[in-house]
Amino acid sequence: MTPTLRDATIADAGLIAGFVRELAEYEKLLHEVVATAADYATGLTRQSFSAMIAERNGAPVGFALWFASYSTFTGKPGLYLEDLYVKPEHRGHGVGRAMLRDLARRALAGGYVRLEWSVLDWNKPAIDFYRSIGARPMDEWTKQSMDIAAIAALAE
Repeated sequence: MTPTLRDATIADAGLIAGFVRELAEYEKLLHEVVATAADYATGLTRQSFSAMIAERNGAPVGFALWFASYSTFTGKPGLYLEDLYVKPEHRGHGVGRAMLRDLARRALAGGYVRLEWSVLDWNKPAIDFYRSIGARPMDEWTKQSMDIAAIAALAE
């Protein structure tokens, strides 16, 4: 059964928060989650990000959250997929592929030239899935990140 995809609304903020917690638990990173439903409602209100909800038989089974990026090399915007999550019992039924296909269509319609995301190096099922749809690793790049404490220290 093909999933139904819909744009997330502010009313979905609690659902998004729940999905993020499930994803973080799967990734063994639950201890890092501090975001609340109110944070997601604010982000949606400010259009800081976009999100979609995937449903099967009327029940939410996954979500994707993304935002615009920009390539200085191409001079064009891209989409950065921050998170894509499908409940374990619904994996392998085309839900993730449908969400990525929808994002690809949005990218083309909006003139975006890239669709990028990160995946944990131990997540072989996800990596295999991404390869099957044509994604390629960017092994020559390493992801860098600063948390709020590091940002504050640098800003001083």
